[in-house]
Amino acid sequence: MGVSSFLKKIFGKTKDSNTNIVLQNEKNNNQSQSATIPHIEKAENFIDETFNKLKETSEPILEDAVEYASQAKDIISQYVEKATESISDIIDSVKEANTEINDEKVVYNTVVDVSEKEINSTDE
Repeated sequence: MGVSSFLKKIFGKTKDSNTNIVLQNEKNNNQSQSATIPHIEKAENFIDETFNKLKETSEPILEDAVEYASQAKDIISQYVEKATESISDIIDSVKEANTEINDEKVVYNTVVDVSEKEINSTDE
């Protein structure tokens, strides 16, 4: 019986110390949560403020970019019209020059050596 009472005392002490450890852990956990919550809220506020500032700062820049893009489009369209007209003029002048060349008779100066035998397509 002495052994059983000895074991009961040991296991009883272990059970009590385990209970104390669990209670201490719960207490520490609660303290950690209560200490962490304000920091999380501060971080959330900081992120919200930063996002709003970024939004406010970027809006005028985006508006300017849209305006510059519109101006660039207008300027480019003017140059496209001018370039199209110039290319059309060049094509017309090339066509005219080509028809003038085709209308002219071109004389080729060739020298034929009569001492050589004439090559025909039937000669093989």
